[in-house]
Amino acid sequence: MPRPGTAAICALLAIACGAVPRALPGPADAAPAGPRTIVDEWTAAKAPPAPPLKPVTADPGTTAFLILDVQRQNCASRPRCAATVPRIAALLARATAAGVLVVYSVFPGGHVDDILPEVRPLPGQPLVAAGPDKFLNTNLDAVLRGRSIKTVIVSGTAANGAVLATSSEAAERGFAVAVPLDLMSAEALYAEQYTAWHLSHAPVISPHITLTRSDLIRF
Repeated sequence: MPRPGTAAICALLAIACGAVPRALPGPADAAPAGPRTIVDEWTAAKAPPAPPLKPVTADPGTTAFLILDVQRQNCASRPRCAATVPRIAALLARATAAGVLVVYSVFPGGHVDDILPEVRPLPGQPLVAAGPDKFLNTNLDAVLRGRSIKTVIVSGTAANGAVLATSSEAAERGFAVAVPLDLMSAEALYAEQYTAWHLSHAPVISPHITLTRSDLIRF
């Protein structure tokens, strides 16, 4: 009697052990059709018209300039972030000369020495450490209200992280918010575009937010 081949032995073993051979995934294994979502229409979405940029005249005594997470870990190696640093430094110089309060942030675990030298805080300038929302579990609100701040100018990275979350929360808390778009950055162009659209269109917060450019800000 001939000996069974390898394939036959494997089949007998599978049956004996109760194993059921599994077919490779195919079209029949795809998720069943259901209601359409934005994912189904992703490529049909078109960018809306760009929001207008407006000039801002800020009272130095009631304005704070926020510089968020401009750190060596997440900015020095990202071209879009690195490109904003000289512009942030230029507005920082003007704000400091005018007596504007400057407040910095780092992400959790960060240190003041992580901030890029071009925009690093002077001794005594406030610094908070938090995730995207720099008000969350920090004393940022107390720092601002303790100086009678009414307007915040928000710069830094990431646009779709710290800038978006902190600007939105500042607006929710009643501050007037100015966001110079040339002073914010993200890893991708689309993230910056989305942030600008969100800040200028989101319910409740958008009436309190002005999109601007650093050279349009006057103290």
